[in-house]
Amino acid sequence: ELEASTEPSSGAPAVQDKVRQGLDALQQAAAMVAQLELFSENEELEEIASADLKFMLLPALLGALTLKQVDLSRRREHLESAREHFLRFLKLCGNYGLGSFQLHPGTSSEEEPGSPSAPRDPAQPNLVAMAMTRTAKIERYKQKKELENKLASMSSSVESGAADEDQIREFYILQIQKWIGTSLEELESIDQELVILRSRDAARQAPAGSRGPSRPARTPVKPFILTRDAAQARVFGAGYPGLPTVTVDEWYEERRRQGIVSQQGFGEPGSPSCPSPPAGASDEELQKQQKEKEEEKDDEKALQKARGWDDWKDTHPRGYGNRHNMG
Repeated sequence: ELEASTEPSSGAPAVQDKVRQGLDALQQAAAMVAQLELFSENEELEEIASADLKFMLLPALLGALTLKQVDLSRRREHLESAREHFLRFLKLCGNYGLGSFQLHPGTSSEEEPGSPSAPRDPAQPNLVAMAMTRTAKIERYKQKKELENKLASMSSSVESGAADEDQIREFYILQIQKWIGTSLEELESIDQELVILRSRDAARQAPAGSRGPSRPARTPVKPFILTRDAAQARVFGAGYPGLPTVTVDEWYEERRRQGIVSQQGFGEPGSPSCPSPPAGASDEELQKQQKEKEEEKDDEKALQKARGWDDWKDTHPRGYGNRHNMG
């Protein structure tokens, strides 16, 4: 029912209800199998009745359903529990000679749940082991496809009761071999996720002082302008509107100290908004001020032209454009 479910997410309440029901049923069945002692390490595969072979799948099914639980606060507990179920299934299959597989170091069933595996140096990967692992994965994938095709062709006759004992025995042995490959894949995935969860838990439990010294505060960097050389900077400027070096108040204070502007401000002569011409002002500056006043009062067209020229100079620095093919 879970495999054929149309729910969009495994965390849906209907899916989780079926997961809990399946776990309860499987745990009851596993307890009865243990009480009846259906399987023993001292017997051969031929001594097991064909009807009892399907009960060998109980640990693998328990592991698969345990992984389908979505309680994030107990994720590590579920991973370790599923890992033990899969290891118990593989050990049972190994005792009866079902399938040829090899567990990674540190994945024996006697290992304590959650214990870390032997440390490995990430700077020196075992290339031979990596190649063997890749080859084993490819081989398992091929075997899985073959088993699925065989099981699909036999399932209808077994479920309808038309199959004889030999066909039923072969069908369940193929199911066991299929779940051997699934268990090996799940074990590898579980081990990788456990490493991540252990690292996260260790980081949470570490005290704040053990995380290393805090980084010193970075000093603000003063803006600067890059030019091709110093001479170009003096002649043409930066090539784009320059960065301000002083504030308006600093500029006004400097001009006031030089006697260029009065303390009263700008505006009409003698008023806060218009200072009177300073005593030390040059004739050129007086003429310029007089010209600006005339433009503001009498010639609106000249004023607009002057403002347009100022706007053009703001966006076109000195030396901008093609200077009649002279440079």
